[in-house]
Amino acid sequence: MESKVILLGTGTPNPDADRSGPSVAITVDDSVYIIDFGTGVVRQAAKVGIQVTKLTKAFLTHLHSDHTIGYPDLIFTPGVAGRTDPLELYGPKGLTDMTKHIMSAYQIDVNERILGLEPAERASYIVNTHEITEGRIYQDGCVQVEAFRVDHGSLESYGYKFEIPDRTVVISGDTSPSQNLVEVAKRCDVLIHEVYSAVGLESRPEEWQKYHSAVHTSSYELADIANTVKPGVLVMYHQLLWGRTEEELMSEVSERYTGEVVSGHDLDVY
Repeated sequence: MESKVILLGTGTPNPDADRSGPSVAITVDDSVYIIDFGTGVVRQAAKVGIQVTKLTKAFLTHLHSDHTIGYPDLIFTPGVAGRTDPLELYGPKGLTDMTKHIMSAYQIDVNERILGLEPAERASYIVNTHEITEGRIYQDGCVQVEAFRVDHGSLESYGYKFEIPDRTVVISGDTSPSQNLVEVAKRCDVLIHEVYSAVGLESRPEEWQKYHSAVHTSSYELADIANTVKPGVLVMYHQLLWGRTEEELMSEVSERYTGEVVSGHDLDVY
């Protein structure tokens, strides 16, 4: 089996013309697994050659808008394109209610496509939600997926570990330094982790410094995490720079961590 890890989007809630909303795709042969679905998720998948009708399995880290605003896109665009298998979606409590509201909001559209002149099928718009707890939440012939709690304020938030025959991939989601993540991710092949510039944070207003330091991971903290986890490669995403350059962010991490580290960009493949 051949796997790819593709950064469909590396952005944050802040609008950035060069970064789509946070989303990662893992492909194993013809199977596709989506983790989070920020702005532009389906078109980003199409850009890297993923057949959008194969977008049938997705995993959500938490319910913040930048990670979910592409959810209608993930439901309806592949539906229009001819997806016939249900969308199976795994994530925290609240996911089922969110899905009900989205389907209700688009009911006129769906009815017109199914009952009108367009030769659409109702099966194209079926979504099955699975609200998860920690532990193994999914398994098929290509992957085993473990969910683990991370620390992102009061939101129920998860990271995911994908065990693939050729390697292990861990995605942090949004989190402050998490001991759960450290234990689960030890010696993984690829660690995809959010980060903010510790130096850049100093330029932020005091109330924002308090917020970000409580619910996100600084460059220095990420270096400490990587020193314990020892991943094959550390991939930074959801980068908050606040006036710093990516090179300066890399330097902050490299001051304390000497392993392989990259600052991820949209459509990077590992």
